[in-house]
Amino acid sequence: MSAVYHKRIAALASDRAVHRAFQWLHLHEAQMRRWQMEFLGIPAPPFGEEQRAAWFCERFRELGLEGAGMDAAGNAVAELRPVGGGDQGHVVMLSAHLDTVFPAGTDCVPREEEAKILGPGACDNGAGLMALLGLAAALQHAEILPACTIVFTANVGEEGEGDLRGMRHLLASAPYAGRVKAAIALEGSGDAMVVDRALGSRRLRVTLAGPGGHSWADAGRANPIMALAAALVELGRLRLPSRPRTTLNCGVIRGGTSVNSIPEVATADLDLRSVSGMELDRVELGVLETLTRIVDGENHRRGSGGELKLHVQRIGDRAAGALAASSGLFSSLRAVDRHLGIATEARIGSTDANLPLSLGVPALAIGAGGVGWGIHTLQEGYDPTGRDLALRRVLLLLLDMCAQTAESELLQAGVSAGVHSGA
Repeated sequence: MSAVYHKRIAALASDRAVHRAFQWLHLHEAQMRRWQMEFLGIPAPPFGEEQRAAWFCERFRELGLEGAGMDAAGNAVAELRPVGGGDQGHVVMLSAHLDTVFPAGTDCVPREEEAKILGPGACDNGAGLMALLGLAAALQHAEILPACTIVFTANVGEEGEGDLRGMRHLLASAPYAGRVKAAIALEGSGDAMVVDRALGSRRLRVTLAGPGGHSWADAGRANPIMALAAALVELGRLRLPSRPRTTLNCGVIRGGTSVNSIPEVATADLDLRSVSGMELDRVELGVLETLTRIVDGENHRRGSGGELKLHVQRIGDRAAGALAASSGLFSSLRAVDRHLGIATEARIGSTDANLPLSLGVPALAIGAGGVGWGIHTLQEGYDPTGRDLALRRVLLLLLDMCAQTAESELLQAGVSAGVHSGA
């Protein structure tokens, strides 16, 4: 079977139109850099991606993609359709997330230092977003008509509490519900990196509430911060497996109004991660049992009056999963990497690929070339030098998945299909 895929990729890579697309990517680094500097200066904090999405919609229209616009979730979406292609049928989705981890008000204006692009989000996900736009431009320049519709989307809600809301909307709502047969998420830097195993996560917001009061006059009342601190110490002692690797972290604590007040409310945000969905269930249950035991014990110790109340809200849920080695996407990736001389660096990660994988759609997240550093810090930077190798990799993978998608439909009717050029 591997020989079949190697032959497919070799034939695709020899197509003249594909070579024109490769040439565009190689010769237009300056244009891509200008685009990247421009959109990086548009803030895209969590739940505040609208202006950057609008910028991508405008670029999609300028490139002549069809149906460019913003959907109900705020994703910027456009399509490249085959000859005679309408707005129905199976599609392959190419995405890159718009949002950064940085809150509103963060100075996002990028700066240049020789080849380097410096600033929050320069790599995550400035690299992926630029790859999305660059690939769309290269395909249009080369007049490549894919075998099935490609959906280009600069999507919202990948980071933190966004909880993949952009990808959830794309895969669950019209017009793409049930139509996406493969999904490729452009994520950060690297020529060889690919995330083919989805790291599952659960995010819990733990809230303890009490009557509050004055630190002297009401001394002795239950203190939500004290009780929450005791609970967190106990959670830190939970036994977590190393195989499958499973982790528990408390990343945020809030509560209190002044040093001389007994707080009325205290909250903590917990992050549970594992490559196993069963372990996530087990650890989440352990967390709930521990919290309940600590709060019940505190209330019992104090007797009547001023009881603490516990509330736990799930604020994030990303399913674990993996791309099957038997899938066409996996086989195509290996063939592409062999053709380009890339040693595949398969990794585990929590990305937009989690959602399609959890729905049984073949998916992966892939690096967009160059080198990044300081990810999720104000010192983030990106050097795009040589990124066209990674973009050629994605282009070949994307077009082969379009061909596979079209063939699977046509073979059901006893017809074979291939990749077509509009040149």
